Amino acid sequence: MKDRVALVTGAGRGIGREAALLLAAAGARVMAVARSAAELEATGLQYVAADLGTEDGCARAVAETERRLGPVDLLVVNHGLGSAHEKLIWEQDPAVWREMMRVNLDGPFELARLTVGGMCRRGYGRLVFTSSTAGEKAERSGSAYTASKHGVIGLARAIAQDAGEFGVTSNAVLPGWVRTEMAERSARTEAERRGIPVDEVWRERASLYPRKRVLEPREVAEVIVYLCSDASAGINGEAITVALGGLW
Repeated sequence: MKDRVALVTGAGRGIGREAALLLAAAGARVMAVARSAAELEATGLQYVAADLGTEDGCARAVAETERRLGPVDLLVVNHGLGSAHEKLIWEQDPAVWREMMRVNLDGPFELARLTVGGMCRRGYGRLVFTSSTAGEKAERSGSAYTASKHGVIGLARAIAQDAGEFGVTSNAVLPGWVRTEMAERSARTEAERRGIPVDEVWRERASLYPRKRVLEPREVAEVIVYLCSDASAGINGEAITVALGGLW
């Protein structure tokens, strides 16, 4: 992985931050991208602050990576919105759906569109998309998030078919509950709605898994980094669940 150029989105915190740091430790030249410049600066990596739910934001992230580091070899698409603010489908605000698709699905498509062609011409590339266990199983009051995460898996698999013959792989990771800031927000929202302590929400989430705990961000990041490595060449078009053996 030494000197491979990696563009990692959602890199200011959580899984994306851990993946960016691990890739850098493995020798990659990493561009960290997210909306918060302050969080990105704290990583100590090169960074671009951009809204990846817009074509302009995606184009800027790719262009800055290429200008400063070179053509993108490794694309880790980890940014996204969570489902804490969603409602039952008949109560759902259509604006929530559109915003979710803009960030969670349009952005990943645009980033891939801008980078995969170059990977194919150079004969090498790795794409890893962070989906969710909700990418295969639906959650209540989560129509937009669930649909977007299903879509991310389809996008990853479609790219695998388009680019596989050129030495490019494209896969998705599907984390279960991870102790991230986004998951903390959803826990607070659920706790308020149900009138229970936030700690009780996390205990219930932990009970879904045989280990009776939730994931740490680095556990997911390590799988992402493996899928970015040369050793993962035989894995393409896969949706890999990282959920401690849980069924959800």
